[in-house]
Amino acid sequence: MINNKSLSSIALSVAVALSGSALADTQDVQDMSDPLSVYTQAGLGYTDKGLNLKIGQAYDTGDANTMAMNVLEIKGFAGDAIGWNGRDADDSIDSLRYRNFSVDLTNGRGAQVDVNVAFDSDLGTQGTASYSLIQALPKMGPLNLYPLAGAGLAFGESFDQNNKGALEAQDRWDLHGSFYVVGMYGKLELTDNIWVNYNPMYMGTISGSDQFKNGSMEGSDSVFTHEAAVSYQINDRTNVRYFANWTENTNYANGDHRIEVNYQF
Repeated sequence: MINNKSLSSIALSVAVALSGSALADTQDVQDMSDPLSVYTQAGLGYTDKGLNLKIGQAYDTGDANTMAMNVLEIKGFAGDAIGWNGRDADDSIDSLRYRNFSVDLTNGRGAQVDVNVAFDSDLGTQGTASYSLIQALPKMGPLNLYPLAGAGLAFGESFDQNNKGALEAQDRWDLHGSFYVVGMYGKLELTDNIWVNYNPMYMGTISGSDQFKNGSMEGSDSVFTHEAAVSYQINDRTNVRYFANWTENTNYANGDHRIEVNYQF
């Protein structure tokens, strides 16, 4: 489990890496409402489980037709102190997310490597790593759609059933299995500076242990997830966003909620 001292060390390392080049570069202001936009950014989120910190660095790919960025998110720290979810909030970090995202400007196609590691899982430290392709479709009035498809691997601490049927921690990490994801990013523009996003995703297992194939997706072999957001662009470089995440097994009220402020450098 990562504590607040570890958090400070991580944040300092990221800040040093960014300060070397990305924050000093001058770049055109990008459309922050576009899921395929690439830009150097920082964000702070207030969630029901604590604070989220997001830092993103755009970088030169060496190809004039492509843009790319790395994004690191530190989620759910200081939850016991300031979060409003009393069920399972604590002051340690809940999870980390790293993404490498690139977009081809000639055809509106994006590619994403997405790595998630959860520390506060009932089964210890668990993670996923996936690769997805995203395609921008032609705009339909105020509506933009971005279909997505990808596949990934699940990994983490190993748990085996003992002779009483209970799960028992093993002193090792395993590659649990593989999964697929298909879905869509959707954007509805309400005004010049207000928009709504809806991002449904369907995930299912492909291969792996029986435990993973039959029960890793919220107790099943698949799960349908939802994300919705309402956003307001304060100025060219700053917006504030409200997010909600829930699934077919968790209703909207019991899902994850956060308010996030983002700044584009």
